[in-house]
Amino acid sequence: MGNVVTLTRRELQATFFSPIAYVVGAGFLLLSGYFFLHDVLVPGNEASMRPLFDSMAKLLVFAIPLLTMRSLSEELSTGTLETLMTAPVTDTQVILGKFAGIMLFYLTLLATTLVQAALLLHYAEMPWQAVAMGYIGLLLLGAAFTAVGLFASTLTRYQILAALLGAGILSALTFMMDYLAELRGDAWRVITAGMNLLGHFDDFSKGILDTRAVIILISTSVFFLFLAVKALESRRWR
Repeated sequence: MGNVVTLTRRELQATFFSPIAYVVGAGFLLLSGYFFLHDVLVPGNEASMRPLFDSMAKLLVFAIPLLTMRSLSEELSTGTLETLMTAPVTDTQVILGKFAGIMLFYLTLLATTLVQAALLLHYAEMPWQAVAMGYIGLLLLGAAFTAVGLFASTLTRYQILAALLGAGILSALTFMMDYLAELRGDAWRVITAGMNLLGHFDDFSKGILDTRAVIILISTSVFFLFLAVKALESRRWR
């Protein structure tokens, strides 16, 4: 655990010193603020954070790959990965440390949006449990997206390519599933619904805790973290 904590601190510092992280963070906050004013604070509409949660979830498909693109790709391009791999740390610890560092930065972004939730809860009658469930869903969804982005970052030394790969995989697991569900019949719709990560988040945005959605999002995180570890291990034999 000591190694993971050290690597987490190292990744968190690198993220906060990265200009792209501030660009992504500023863009995410500006757009979430726009969606809050445009879709939530509408006179006559039901007091609900669901439109904002849905919009934020879609933004993450592109925002998180930009946050994760430098994690391993930068190490590969600068040659520091070889030094890191000769240190007394395992590949699993490296991936977990980078995952935790990015997740802490992501949690910081989410925390800034709590101001919007507090405003709505203060001026409108609305169950706080529904808001809390939405944030739990965003946490689980962000973890799954971060794992995908880290996996993409282990595949190439080029950061832009890593971002495109991550966004491509996430688009396939979200928007493409919706397209395939409309294109095919009912049997195919069942399969695509099971693979659609945004579809599983939909229950959280409604304030519903679905244990199946929790298991699928956590399993997705574990699966892609496992792939990232294996991709990192494969570089030892090259």
